[in-house]
Amino acid sequence: MKYRDSGVDIDAATKALAGAKDAVRSTWDARVRSDVGSFGGLYSPAPGQPLLVASVDGVGTKVKIATMAGRFDTVGQDLVNHCVDDILVQGAEPLFFLDYFATGKLADGMLEQVIEGFAKACRENGCALLGGETAEMPGVYPGGEFDLAGCIVGQVAEEHLIDGSAVTPGDALWGLPSTGLHTNGYSLARRIFFETAGYSVDTHLDELGGTVGDALLAVHRSYLEPVRALWRSLGREAVHGLVHITGGGFYDNIPRIMPEGTCARVDTRTWEPPALFRLMAEIGEVEAEEMYRVFNMGVGMILAVAPDADAAVLRDLGALPIGEVVAGDKRVDVVLRS
Repeated sequence: MKYRDSGVDIDAATKALAGAKDAVRSTWDARVRSDVGSFGGLYSPAPGQPLLVASVDGVGTKVKIATMAGRFDTVGQDLVNHCVDDILVQGAEPLFFLDYFATGKLADGMLEQVIEGFAKACRENGCALLGGETAEMPGVYPGGEFDLAGCIVGQVAEEHLIDGSAVTPGDALWGLPSTGLHTNGYSLARRIFFETAGYSVDTHLDELGGTVGDALLAVHRSYLEPVRALWRSLGREAVHGLVHITGGGFYDNIPRIMPEGTCARVDTRTWEPPALFRLMAEIGEVEAEEMYRVFNMGVGMILAVAPDADAAVLRDLGALPIGEVVAGDKRVDVVLRS
């Protein structure tokens, strides 16, 4: 089974976005400091001021799981944390967040739970929930269905900007564990668990230590606090690059920060993917390469750090050594288990 079998074609989306780059760049002025493809967009409001970093995202078809389970607070947290992580990889700390909630018809308690999730995650990340938009769109969304999107704005001092340019051969790659699927790959996960296996959200699986719904609704982790701790302990200059493993997995996200002439060699034999991922691969007969292109496989954030960085500090924060940066033009080399 492949991701496109569930209706999602990553290659088609990449091709379409590549064709739109010129139109996007035609709107820019000299204050735009990033290019198409960065995790967040960089904008300089005024000389000498911190750079603004903005990102927008959704939680994908994880909203379908929330509807099936009748539980709506976790997806609000997911969205905030996802956006925080997207700007964190450029060294930015969040300032404020705005949301967009759309549904065919508002159900009792649904919007309130989603907003409570937004507020909880914003408080935990020190981020203001500045506002949002609620849209009822009958005819677009079937009854009971909804969608979420969010926009975050943060800031980073120019001297603290992380853009991958400092990544060099010899750097060590460390991975921070994920808390589940986070917010991508759910179309394939839904097909595997609910169509192929015939499970429901209430099916209890010993391998997962709970229900399918609980495992799939596990909240997307915010990496703000552990990364801040690394900056305090190692110094910002020791962290050369950060990668948020979202849609596109290892193969599409890691190259976004790799300078020309470098290659991130990730050895997947250095950690054991959590049971959730192993179970999906088994039920769906999904090949290893496809799994690492669709899912985070238990590693939600990758750090490229100086080779002499104190490994004890990284281990104390739960980080795992997963590879190294080498010379080469491939940008990423994922060594799969045999």
